[in-house]
Amino acid sequence: MDKERTLILCKPDALQRNLLGAVISRFERKGLKLVGIKMVGLSDTELDEHYAHLKDKPFFEGLKKYMKQTPVVAMVLEGEECIDAVRLITGATKGAEADAGTIRGDFAMATPGNIVHASDSVENAKEEIYRFFNDDELYDYAKIDETFLYWKD
Repeated sequence: MDKERTLILCKPDALQRNLLGAVISRFERKGLKLVGIKMVGLSDTELDEHYAHLKDKPFFEGLKKYMKQTPVVAMVLEGEECIDAVRLITGATKGAEADAGTIRGDFAMATPGNIVHASDSVENAKEEIYRFFNDDELYDYAKIDETFLYWKD
């Protein structure tokens, strides 16, 4: 299995509620490798692109206003089957419906205040990563725990 990369955006509620460390810790404990991280303020243009699939929804303008309240922390994670693993860790979009033990199940009740955005497919992950990161902001490095995480005979 090839390694995948995915985008995570820690939303304004994660920063306001001091949950950034807890969120990153969940991904690290799973064994996912952090290959890029930065704090960014989102523009209307970036939000229009990122949430283009929601543009016709009545809550779209409120979502944009919410996402611009504070900077967000953008991260790129890497690992085998990374996208599926991250989706399991983040939980269902609606915090009140997310399973206990997931980020949203443990820390969220509402949407868009659901702590994180996570890419939902390989194709979207590639597009989203390059919306927020330049190539020189992503790092390729070896971690000593990979042998134990991805055991191969």
